[in-house]
Amino acid sequence: MSESLDEMTPIERRSFDRLVNFTDAVVAIAITLQLLPLVDIKLPKGDVSMLNLLADNSSQIIAFILSFVVVAILWVKHNQVFNILKKSDAVIFWLNIAWMIGIVFLPWPSAMYGSLSDDQYVSHLGFGLLYWWTLAAISGIGWLIARYAWSKPELLEPSALHDLHHRRRATNRGASFFFYLLILGLVSEFLPDFLPYLSMGMIPLSLLMKDKKSN
Repeated sequence: MSESLDEMTPIERRSFDRLVNFTDAVVAIAITLQLLPLVDIKLPKGDVSMLNLLADNSSQIIAFILSFVVVAILWVKHNQVFNILKKSDAVIFWLNIAWMIGIVFLPWPSAMYGSLSDDQYVSHLGFGLLYWWTLAAISGIGWLIARYAWSKPELLEPSALHDLHHRRRATNRGASFFFYLLILGLVSEFLPDFLPYLSMGMIPLSLLMKDKKSN
């Protein structure tokens, strides 16, 4: 007899819970690693004010804040997808592994990107593209997880099965972030002066695409 949609074995439940807990732990570690470049900042010799120190390292500070906010947003979207799942299969597992690889890899391009000064940027092309497209890859994999999950009713919580509005919102949300981050990568290479303003657009985009039923 096939398994009903609202039944699952204890082993399946424990396996899924461990996957969720492991993912949350990886995100917590990765988001903490974003701080390491700031820890390495040394106090210059001689008289220097805190404002001067902050100004001299503004790129790294901005990269830290931006990366922290973006990873937090991506984790929230990932959490919303996993909230509608009651179990996983091999595809969800390996897509989630790929998503975590991107999260763990992110501190390196973040540190490299944040360490570039304005006069270095022109001679170090590609770091902005690597940073933003790493974020795009993470977002895109999260989008694939959501699309696959919605195509497998046996993986979903019963309460999510008939919520087509939630399905459309989840699909549109993932696609919007993926393409927006791809565009930011191109802007960082060819129109870097506009990047600070456009990057702030992720916050209203996140609010605009927020699902009122999500936790």
